[in-house]
Amino acid sequence: MSLAAALASTQPLPAATSLEQLWFTRCPVPTASGIAYTLGWLGEEFAAEGLPVLTLQEARQLGHHHYDHQLPGLFREGGNVPALAARAAGSPSRLIGLTWIEEWQTILVRPGSGIRSAADLKGRRLALPAWGENRPGSIARAMSLHGYKGALSSAGLSFDDVSLVEVALADQAAAPTPEQGLQRLWSGLDYLVRGEVDAVYVKGASAADAARRLGLEVGIDLDQLEPRFRINNGTPRPITVHQSLLDDHFDLVVRFLAQTLRAAEWAKDNREGLLRILQDETRAGAEGVDEAYRGDFHTTLEPDLSEQRLAFLDVQKTFLNLHGFLEADFALADWVDPRPLQAAHELLAERTKRV
Repeated sequence: MSLAAALASTQPLPAATSLEQLWFTRCPVPTASGIAYTLGWLGEEFAAEGLPVLTLQEARQLGHHHYDHQLPGLFREGGNVPALAARAAGSPSRLIGLTWIEEWQTILVRPGSGIRSAADLKGRRLALPAWGENRPGSIARAMSLHGYKGALSSAGLSFDDVSLVEVALADQAAAPTPEQGLQRLWSGLDYLVRGEVDAVYVKGASAADAARRLGLEVGIDLDQLEPRFRINNGTPRPITVHQSLLDDHFDLVVRFLAQTLRAAEWAKDNREGLLRILQDETRAGAEGVDEAYRGDFHTTLEPDLSEQRLAFLDVQKTFLNLHGFLEADFALADWVDPRPLQAAHELLAERTKRV
């Protein structure tokens, strides 16, 4: 569909569906939407309409919508576990883009453990976070379980070859600092330090900071495995919107995505500037950011809906459903709407020509 046709397909907006502001939410990881917001581009894009762009991270009373996706004016670029769980529970969300960002998926061990490869996990005790209050979509448990499965599968092993040790969830709110609160997502780390488990799955810059603080080391660098063994909460990471936003404000969705594409392009030539932004985005120190985001990660922030990424997301959905993280299964194809991303590419190309 051409840009003109896509935008023309939107009917005049009735007063009842007008928006007073746009919302967006992202996880504490590299996201094109987070970069576009920090650079001021999202605010500039919608200023003419008098539409402020606000983040759920700044409106704590609305924070639950990061998980249930029931806020009509919301753009969400975040982990796929809550997004899939919300859709499975009947949320009227639509998938409009996917990213794949390498973010230091690792299995941490104690120094001298002898764990240096996935094969070394055989017979070991792996920390598995307990179910959260919201059983469907218990994020830490889901991430850990699939992280272990990927590692074990790469070595021809299965869960039958290890012991999964359930560990209590840490109280993130009671942490002395917001940074350590995020580190407590990995509730098995204290168990690892005490020798009650042998390995803990973690990811991201805050986990790198936690490992350094606790004197732990990387036993298995999952980022070095084939992509099929790295499928998890953020690989791939979906961009989703409420169905009503597409139905009533299609042009706004296109313009939002155009700014994320612009930000992804900016990041390709501004690695150092991006790393500085990520210290705020990830709530981590410079050292943790440098360690977690390596190589050419800054060149791959652009969302797409490629067959490969959709296939990987389907693998994740099947895994989550099999292990009880979804209330029901659903057809992934029914969730996807490729129109706004196609139109966003065309809009950005048109704007580039005019510059």
